[in-house]
Amino acid sequence: MQEEKQPQLKRSMTPGQMEMIAIGGTIGSGLFMGATSTIKWAGPSVLLAYAFVGLILYGVMRALGEMIYISPGTGSFADYGSKYIRPLSGYLVKWSNVFQYIIVGISDIIAMTQYLNYWWPNLPDWLSGVVMIIFLTLANLASAKAYGRLEFWFAMIKVVTIIVMIIVGLMVIVLGLGNHWHPVGISNLWAHGGFFPNGLKGFVFSMAVIAGSYQGIELLGITAGESASPRHAIVKSVKSVLWRILIFYIGAIFVIVSIYPWNQLKAVGSPFVETFTKVGITGAAGIINFVVLTAALSGANSGIYSASRMLFKLAVDKEVPSFFAKLSKRIVPNVAIVTIAFWIFLGFVVNFVLTAVNSASKNLFVIVYSSSVLPGMVPWFVILMSELKFRQVHPEQLEEHPFKMPLYPFYNYFSLIMLALIVLFMFVNPDTQVSVSIGVIFLVIMTCIYFYRARHGKEETEINKQI
Repeated sequence: MQEEKQPQLKRSMTPGQMEMIAIGGTIGSGLFMGATSTIKWAGPSVLLAYAFVGLILYGVMRALGEMIYISPGTGSFADYGSKYIRPLSGYLVKWSNVFQYIIVGISDIIAMTQYLNYWWPNLPDWLSGVVMIIFLTLANLASAKAYGRLEFWFAMIKVVTIIVMIIVGLMVIVLGLGNHWHPVGISNLWAHGGFFPNGLKGFVFSMAVIAGSYQGIELLGITAGESASPRHAIVKSVKSVLWRILIFYIGAIFVIVSIYPWNQLKAVGSPFVETFTKVGITGAAGIINFVVLTAALSGANSGIYSASRMLFKLAVDKEVPSFFAKLSKRIVPNVAIVTIAFWIFLGFVVNFVLTAVNSASKNLFVIVYSSSVLPGMVPWFVILMSELKFRQVHPEQLEEHPFKMPLYPFYNYFSLIMLALIVLFMFVNPDTQVSVSIGVIFLVIMTCIYFYRARHGKEETEINKQI
């Protein structure tokens, strides 16, 4: 009876929208803006690093898909953590998701102000930032379908750009397009210090940045609660994750490191811009600027959507005040959406003020943004661990399950160990030590709050019994 009284979101998203949202989650702005830094660490071997992390996360998505197929719902993986591991797991997943996407939202809004300056250099950053936040807030308040439609087109722009870049790049490599018809070939993959120019250390360190660029891949576990036909959409989306990673990440990076020597990328600027410029597309900078603006819009849009649904879920689970679970006439959690948008706005204002006072504070924000990587990995750990217990609890439902986790339980343990090693290497790498420490501090604080609330609630219950 209790569940029937809980607020229910409307299942209005189409399978096509869900699939494009999953693609949009996979292809974040990390690919466009983080490719150079990952190549700096690993050189051409970054191709294997992207493939390896992709293989780990394919295991995460298959485990998630198996569980959602049986019980789809908003923030499903948080429920699985609470049910199959312990309530603390679900609690940390929900707050990690909120923290992660608020930070990502702030950084994407800041990035957007810089991209808009490309066309309108005199446009005040504060004005463009506020306009973008209002626009995305209104889009999320309209309906889940409106969010899905917007994200569909954002993802489509990213997909088309990458596919065109890969085709153009292959023509440069194989036919010599833009190089006087002298094929560039793929010798750059080994000609400048070998395939592993920075050894195993550089290869391993790059994986932490790559893991961050894959964040959002589990967004499917949040949209499931608002899908018109979740089972069909989930199977289709999860099955296509692997080829999306192969084409969009590995395909794009292969073209970049084949055309340009890996150690000269910083000098040529954006590798995406240079690939188009090489074949005579003079407006390449403007095209890529538009695409990365779209990627940032997509990131902030998904951030508001995802964090607001988790805040809604926290309210439904009575872990924050119940008014955050209020639904509008359009069946969206309007209070949660406005709250998340306000926190993003607050973070944007704080960053704007700090930057105006001291330009060095920009480096501080980069560290804070990177701190979202560890909380962003929490759902992946919880999904893999939950599925181990899920199999034991639902043996009868899994007998004829058409979408079971492959190589169970070995794939689970492999992915868990590899993710744990990536976190360990983040503590070793000087570039990520501060950011991963901030993530740990956040998780420790939330764990202390959880146990304080649990103890406080138990004491209140005992007092009420005595009265």
